[in-house]
Amino acid sequence: MVLKVYQGSHIPGTTEAMEEALDILILGAGWTATFLIPLLRDRDISFAATTSDGRNVAGSPTLKWRFDPAAPDPEQTKAFTFLPRARHVLITFPLKGKGQSELLTKAYARTHGGSGDIRFIQLGSTGIWQSDADQKPWLDRHSPYKTDDQRAVAEDELLGLGGCVLNLAGLWGGERDIKHWVDRVATTKDAVRAKTSVHMVHGTDVARVIAEVIQTEKTAREGGGEDGGWDNVGKGQRWMVTDGFVYDWWSLFASWSDIGEDGSEPIKQAKWVFELMSEDGVRALPRSMEALGRCYDSRELWQTLKITPLKAGLGL
Repeated sequence: MVLKVYQGSHIPGTTEAMEEALDILILGAGWTATFLIPLLRDRDISFAATTSDGRNVAGSPTLKWRFDPAAPDPEQTKAFTFLPRARHVLITFPLKGKGQSELLTKAYARTHGGSGDIRFIQLGSTGIWQSDADQKPWLDRHSPYKTDDQRAVAEDELLGLGGCVLNLAGLWGGERDIKHWVDRVATTKDAVRAKTSVHMVHGTDVARVIAEVIQTEKTAREGGGEDGGWDNVGKGQRWMVTDGFVYDWWSLFASWSDIGEDGSEPIKQAKWVFELMSEDGVRALPRSMEALGRCYDSRELWQTLKITPLKAGLGL
């Protein structure tokens, strides 16, 4: 698994700056980067980013790269050599199976002065957590997860190499509006019946979490605490990232009853919810945590980073 660079790519004005290690290199500047890049600029955190086409993201140019798992070793080494040196490397795209995390991290480290000072962060999904019999219906970052999931396999490999994994709940904000999911996830009454919990996090808060993780050393120094720093917050740590809410799909469908074409009639999903409430004896919404069945507890993340979600609640 390699990142292939196109030699024609260039970020104007950054050649000299790249001689000194950046604070963070974003591998794959997609939706998350539209929130992260403005925050990095605001906090004066130095960065570079890659995209497959070299487009501007959030007003910043990017290096043009293409992810190429089939490239031979000489091309791989050449590709990684073209990446700028950074203290933190954020991997936003999924790595899968055994071997990919090790290959990427070692190739980058080999071409950028060794692995000891480079910290890798992988974005993943909370979908790896399904159930925890010991504290049902609650799950937290320590709960059992699907270890045979191909993304989880790669994440575990990265953790073993001293990296950090941020498993993100459903993403919303900017161009991502969860209301647009309604017709896709609930096309029939039976589909509505099957919908239980959903967990979300806004792009703004994802960016804040990433920024806090890469600034753990600075935060620990300024706070005079001994429980901060990369070794405690980042190294080998898997975090569950949600906005602290457990949403009931039925409540959301009912809350968005007026999102139809003209807003004068309730959407069919809202009608089905109220029919099901009568049929199943649900007196009011939201349903109980026990009824929802899978509830994520992400308090430890926010307590450890000493921040509070800024965009919790879906704006309801």
